[in-house]
Amino acid sequence: MAAAAPPPPPTPAPSAPTGLSDSTPGGHPLFSRIRLATPLDIPYIQKLIHQLAIFEKLADLSTATESDLASTLFKSPPFHSFTIFLLEVSSRPFENDSAFHSQNFTPIERIINLDHSVIDPEAEAFANGINGDVVVAGFVLFFPSYSTFLGKPGFYVEDLFVRECYRRKGLGKMLLSAVASQAARMGYGRVEWVVLDWNANAIKFYDEMGANVLPEWRICRLTGSALEAHRDAN
Repeated sequence: MAAAAPPPPPTPAPSAPTGLSDSTPGGHPLFSRIRLATPLDIPYIQKLIHQLAIFEKLADLSTATESDLASTLFKSPPFHSFTIFLLEVSSRPFENDSAFHSQNFTPIERIINLDHSVIDPEAEAFANGINGDVVVAGFVLFFPSYSTFLGKPGFYVEDLFVRECYRRKGLGKMLLSAVASQAARMGYGRVEWVVLDWNANAIKFYDEMGANVLPEWRICRLTGSALEAHRDAN
C-alpha cells in the first residue's frame, strides 16, 4: 500500500460558520468526514483500489471486482476483521446522518480552510448520491494483527489512499490518525503498514507522523501459482 498525502498539511480549523462561500476572505472551507464504510460504498471502494494500483504502478496486478469485494468485506463487525474508513468531503457542512453513527465508531469531522477551492474532475463518479454534494475522496483498509513480542493485538493497514486532487491537505494524516486513535483506544500495541521504497513523499510523511520506517525488513509473499502449489502439501 502507499499513501498519497505527503507534505505537512494546513492546520485544520476547529470550527467554521455555515454559509462560507468563495467570496469569504481567505476562506474556501473543505468539510471532511471519516466514517465506517458500508456495503453500499463498494463501487467507490473498487474505483479507489484501481486508482491506488495505478499510482503504485501495479495496475496489472489489480483484478478485484465489485463482486469480489462484496463477497469478502463487511462479513464481521468493524475492527474484528477487514475494516474500511471512508473519507468524504463537501463544500458545505455535513448533515447529521444518524445512519453513520454506531456503538463501534462515531464519524470524525474536520474543516480545512484552503486558499483555493478544489477542482475535482471526477466529482460525478465519486459523488454520494444520498448526501447531496458529498464526494468520496479516499479510504483506508485495515485489519487486526498480533505481536507476539508485545503480547498485544494491533492493526495492519493494507491500503491508504487519497485521490490526487485532495492530496497535500492533511486528509491522509486524518485517515491514518483515525486508525491509530482507534488502536490506542482499544489498547492495541501497534499499527503497521508497508511503503514503496521509491515513494519518498510518503516515507517523509510517515516519518513526520512519528512512525519508524524499518529498512532491514523485507516483504515475503506467496500468491498465484506459487500458493496453489501448496494446496495438497498436507
